[in-house]
Amino acid sequence: MEFGFSEDQLLFQKSFRDFLEGECAPDRVRALWQTQTGRSPELWKGLAELGVTGLLVPEAHEGLGLTEIDSVLLMEEVGRAGLAEPLVSTAAVAVPLLVEIAKADLCDAWLKKVAVGEAVIAVGHPLSPFVSDAHVANLLLLESGGEVHAVGRDAVQIEAQPANDPARRIARVQWTPSSETCVAEGDVAERLLDAALDRGALACAAQALGVAEKLIEMAADYARQRKQFGVAIGSFQAVKHMLANCKVKLEYARPVVHRAAHSVARGSRDRALHVSMAKLAASEAASIAARVSLQVHGAIGYTWEQDLHIWMRRAWSLGMTWGRGAFHRKRVADAIFAADAPVGPGRTFPGGE
Repeated sequence: MEFGFSEDQLLFQKSFRDFLEGECAPDRVRALWQTQTGRSPELWKGLAELGVTGLLVPEAHEGLGLTEIDSVLLMEEVGRAGLAEPLVSTAAVAVPLLVEIAKADLCDAWLKKVAVGEAVIAVGHPLSPFVSDAHVANLLLLESGGEVHAVGRDAVQIEAQPANDPARRIARVQWTPSSETCVAEGDVAERLLDAALDRGALACAAQALGVAEKLIEMAADYARQRKQFGVAIGSFQAVKHMLANCKVKLEYARPVVHRAAHSVARGSRDRALHVSMAKLAASEAASIAARVSLQVHGAIGYTWEQDLHIWMRRAWSLGMTWGRGAFHRKRVADAIFAADAPVGPGRTFPGGE
């Protein structure tokens, strides 16, 4: 299969990168850490005006009606910029979940609001006991007893949980399921939850690519400036080899993530396998880039003032979101040892948070 991105897709990626360079500088990222929500309504509105929040929203609801093949490049830029806004839960997972639930009243009430930047939707999954961005969500799509429920913000109690990444906001959500909130059950709910998992993991994998790229760039810049014995440390062979290994990991992971995006967008029978491979490859690339970047920076890299923390912590948190390594390795192993069948949904959820 020959796969490549169109000129329009690449132009959208460049426009989005330019937007984030102007609106999501490290100082602004750090400033948001100190706010109560850690989120910016103004920035969310700007993302909507650019079309990012409504990328997967059908045109009938004032979205762009595109697919994960289009969004994967944008998610890379999200990671590269260190953007903390809830694009994964809302734009990447909740929007297609609402579309597939196919309840007209629910779609009419929320899809347009997401597209124009007036709503945030959080998604809970049995893979994790915590829900990301529940504190700013207007609607929560939650699982209970194998069912999917749509619950308003006023009907839940939220208990914030500590996170290693200051930009990440997670919470334990308490609520009461009812027949009125149930929007899917049985096999339909199971398929919806499996699809939500794959979309969330894909979006995190794409962000991890951007995180790894940024960390390598920061390490290379520092290696050119920092001098020892009268020369830049970037001239040392050991430093060159470490950074080159990081770059190789990143470039090998990138097509794996793009393949997963194609599988999700096209509904491939091996979608889950491709997504797990992508999550593992991208998370490993980001983790190695974080470690090497810290080594290159040396002791100064441990100081809180270093912007390196923005992306190091994001690399670690992305690796734990929408399935840790153990979960995705099991799905890949299941596929390898049952090569004549598509990978199963892995309903035991090992390695969850």
